[in-house]
Amino acid sequence: MGEAKRRRELGLSPRDKPVELKLPVLDKENIQKKVRSFLYKNPIVPFLFYGAVIGAFSWGAYNLVKVYKLI
Repeated sequence: MGEAKRRRELGLSPRDKPVELKLPVLDKENIQKKVRSFLYKNPIVPFLFYGAVIGAFSWGAYNLVKVYKLI
């Protein structure tokens, strides 16, 4: 006796077929357009980003000097 017959006799609905998951396709040109339009609207963002990176590096260097008592 097959599973389909057994499920029907028990009053259960047919088993759902598994859905195959597909990875989303990235549209590089569309993403580039969105990023560029955001940066044109907010030109301060790159300066803030680079400032944060330089600040993080300088803070790390300061802590290394402080911990190892290099100065």
